[in-house]
Amino acid sequence: MAGKRLRITLVKSPIGYSKRQKETVRALGLRRLNQTVEHADTPMIRGMVAKVAHLVRVEEVEQ
Repeated sequence: MAGKRLRITLVKSPIGYSKRQKETVRALGLRRLNQTVEHADTPMIRGMVAKVAHLVRVEEVEQ
């Protein structure tokens, strides 16, 4: 896992989804559609991404 990062892009609006899903998107650092953030590939981040997988696109990035 060392050196691996996840590039996460918000591709669908969380409007109309539960408050928990909106908060998860915000906790990932995503505010606007098509905004991209990078996070370390950790089990915590993977779990958050799994909860909002229908709203985001994820790419693995080597660093």
